[in-house]
Amino acid sequence: MRWAVFDTNVYVDFWERGSYAQALAAVHSAFVVRHSAVVLSELRRGARTQQARRTVEGLYRLATEIWEPTADDWWEAGKLVREIGDQQTWDVHKRREFQNDALLALSVRRRGGLLVTANRSDFQLLERRVGLRAQYL
Repeated sequence: MRWAVFDTNVYVDFWERGSYAQALAAVHSAFVVRHSAVVLSELRRGARTQQARRTVEGLYRLATEIWEPTADDWWEAGKLVREIGDQQTWDVHKRREFQNDALLALSVRRRGGLLVTANRSDFQLLERRVGLRAQYL
């Protein structure tokens, strides 16, 4: 079975602007879409209106399987954030933001899934280091 997970930016861009409709339909027809605890948390954190909260809560209720980072994923993410952050000379804010990207990448890779994202710059750094399979929109 082939699995895919959508990154937070994919949901937001689709809900707010209708972006990627054809690409998302193609992913849905070729993969079983799973949900990430990291992505669901980011979506909930950013749901500032009542309609946005209802949309995110509906997605959570529909999620039949939620992939979450393990303790080993957290441990590895700390190393990745430190090493890549040092290499890219990121400040502490960018490193905090990148932590979730690393956790998402590691949990998707561990399950052999495909990550679908519009965040090429961050995930290409992770793709090379951890063997992540990603589709960029």
